[in-house]
Amino acid sequence: MNKIKVRTPAKVNLTLEILNKREDGFHNLQSIMQAVNLYDYLTIEKEPFSGISIELSGNSDKIPYNDSNLVYKAATKFFEKTKITNVKLKIYIEKYIPVAAGLAGGSTNAAGTLYALNKLFNEHLNVEETDELCAQLGSDINFCFYGGCSLCTGRGEKTEKIPCFEQSISLIKPKKLGISTKEAYGSFAALQNKSNPDNTTKLKELLLKNQFDEALLYNSFEKALFPKYKELRHIKSTIKNSLMSGSGSTFFVLKPFINADLNNSDYDIFENLKTIKTGVETVND
Repeated sequence: MNKIKVRTPAKVNLTLEILNKREDGFHNLQSIMQAVNLYDYLTIEKEPFSGISIELSGNSDKIPYNDSNLVYKAATKFFEKTKITNVKLKIYIEKYIPVAAGLAGGSTNAAGTLYALNKLFNEHLNVEETDELCAQLGSDINFCFYGGCSLCTGRGEKTEKIPCFEQSISLIKPKKLGISTKEAYGSFAALQNKSNPDNTTKLKELLLKNQFDEALLYNSFEKALFPKYKELRHIKSTIKNSLMSGSGSTFFVLKPFINADLNNSDYDIFENLKTIKTGVETVND
């Protein structure tokens, strides 16, 4: 096999509670992450070459196609780990997941790269090695690789599968607002009150019983970012039971439609989505 296409799902955080800052500069957190059926697609072709070459292209003007892209970094890590040489990769990235939106668009693409390359090169990496590379590349890439629903701890790289809550879900993002993870953590660091209600533990216990309580949805970043952005406050006040995902700026609501008052040119709205039990998957054209 010389060519493969995979789809890489977005994620939302049903809970996200930031616990404390670590000595390595990251933060310990606890979060219940859930995959949803909004996908990017990666098409990867390999051919013989003298050395290693990685060429990126795609349909989005909002991401770089160079060595700063997580896809490029994931491919580089894969070759370093497997010691494979003399290959040229051509990777085409179809972006449909919004960028800088709290939906793990870059992370899920990195996970998809590792998954696809392992298929192309006859399963060079075992499960433990794959998990190790995911953790080296980013905090939520381990989750993105496997998808479904998981309790994520540490800086996000430690995952524990829990039952998936199957539910309709809608997403809404202000078109002109993207928030970087660095900015979100900086805003959180400036908060005086950093307490959390431990909703993650409570929701996990319910999910293990195949139960769910929407009142337990929680995100530590909301109180850090709401004072800065009126767009976030507007969505929260307009859409009942909505919650920001990750570091923002996307919100989700567990129902198949969104308040029509927000259905205008200021927002990207994704309706009729659903939570899913899967992660990265091969696509058969």
